[in-house]
Amino acid sequence: MFYEPRLGHGLPHDPFKAIIAPRPIGWISTLDAEGRPNLAPYSFFNAVHSRPPMLAFTSETMKHSAANAIARGEFVFNLCSRELFEAMNISSGALPEGESEFAAAGLETAPSRIVKAPRVAASPAALECRVAQSMQLRDADGEPLQGWLIIGQVVGVHIDERFLRDGRFDTAAAQPVARCGYRDYAAVTELFDALRPTDGGAYILGQRDR
Repeated sequence: MFYEPRLGHGLPHDPFKAIIAPRPIGWISTLDAEGRPNLAPYSFFNAVHSRPPMLAFTSETMKHSAANAIARGEFVFNLCSRELFEAMNISSGALPEGESEFAAAGLETAPSRIVKAPRVAASPAALECRVAQSMQLRDADGEPLQGWLIIGQVVGVHIDERFLRDGRFDTAAAQPVARCGYRDYAAVTELFDALRPTDGGAYILGQRDR
């Protein structure tokens, strides 16, 4: 099968998001102009740089989290574990402006150290970010889209020490939830190791990725 997106796929459901999967869920917390907390998940999210650590999320239409992050220049990424899935799902609801998704989902907030936006207290890990760049997306013809990309530099990292094993973050124990296509999700429950060609046949503890 081959299709050009501009001409349509002819399938009952669009396969694009199912092909680009799984995608980490960017559970983003911000503060609005009046200092009220906001929390929402984004499935167009990922790490984009390591030194310094940076991550990015895309908002299709200017939603509260994107607007808050751009206006205040900061946000927090909260890792969504399998245990927190239901709360995360509730926080995706379209609440009126100023109404707290933390409260709606029954989540406690915890203070950040560097940015003002709160974090999800129960999250296994949270990354405080300052906005490094934001932009409205354009298509290949240069036409503006109703989508905004927000890139944040990580300035503070919180880790629940229950998920540290021998100096490493235990991803399988945290069971991060990822978005797949349609209404499908995945949870990380198993990992496997593999050496890269640049590892020289061995991996040394603490060795940086290349």
